[in-house]
Amino acid sequence: MGDRSALLRRFDPPPVRWAAGHRGVDLAAAPGTVVRAAAPGMVTFSGQVAGRPVVVVTHSGSGAPPLRTTYLPVAGSAPVGTAVAAGDPIGELTADSGHCPVDCLHWGLLRGTRYLDPLALLGTGRARLLPLDPPAP
Repeated sequence: MGDRSALLRRFDPPPVRWAAGHRGVDLAAAPGTVVRAAAPGMVTFSGQVAGRPVVVVTHSGSGAPPLRTTYLPVAGSAPVGTAVAAGDPIGELTADSGHCPVDCLHWGLLRGTRYLDPLALLGTGRARLLPLDPPAP
């Protein structure tokens, strides 16, 4: 997305993995808006998830496991396996199916199965202090 879009909803991680929360950020945007890669990487998925079009870009060199950014609802224009630079078009926003009060892009960030705040890629995420030793399960 070339222009700055209004932030509709921030990242709100659930207290436990399976609980309710918001695993990304929502940015206001009109259907047909070109969606661009947030960082360099490779398109590793472009297709339907639960009936919504999703594009995933995996960012090599970002640690182990590598970071992945997710974009939905986005009809992919770059085939799986395509290397992209930050800002390269990866798809087009489709009509939102009720996720937001207005049409929006849901942008997510993961490391493995852990969701992170994608605004951290822009240096605008929220800082969270975590214990050095997580509690035993």
